[in-house]
Amino acid sequence: MKVTPRRKRSDSAAAAIAATQAAALGPLEPPAHVTLRPGDRPFWNAIMLARARDTWTEVDLTTAATLARTQADIEDLHATLAAAGYLLGDKPHPLAAVVETLARRAVALTRVLHVHAEATVGKSEDAAKALELERKARQDDGDDLIPRLRAV
Repeated sequence: MKVTPRRKRSDSAAAAIAATQAAALGPLEPPAHVTLRPGDRPFWNAIMLARARDTWTEVDLTTAATLARTQADIEDLHATLAAAGYLLGDKPHPLAAVVETLARRAVALTRVLHVHAEATVGKSEDAAKALELERKARQDDGDDLIPRLRAV
């Protein structure tokens, strides 16, 4: 027997109202037992906005904090590697292996949380179709009477 409440249809007026209210509230805050460093916060906010607000569970939020910390650590280590160089003599810098390990962890965590590209954007063939439409729109000089958006 299913014990979780039934979700609203995504194409209903109630779902549209709930989505608007959730958007107005901004990203969720981490649970009280989770500590985020200041550098983790931009990653946390991005992760929280990758899924609908009402789909996050307490366990998901804890895992999301780990992902935010991991992404912040990757950025910090990339900065250190950029300053020190990726090679020490003729060997890779030891931090390069740490970055690789953290990157693998981040990929695994995005899959667990279902915030990876396929979950948030859609299947790659759909993204390819959208990209092709965008390319055509950029190349289309069109009619002078139809206004076009152009990058400055």
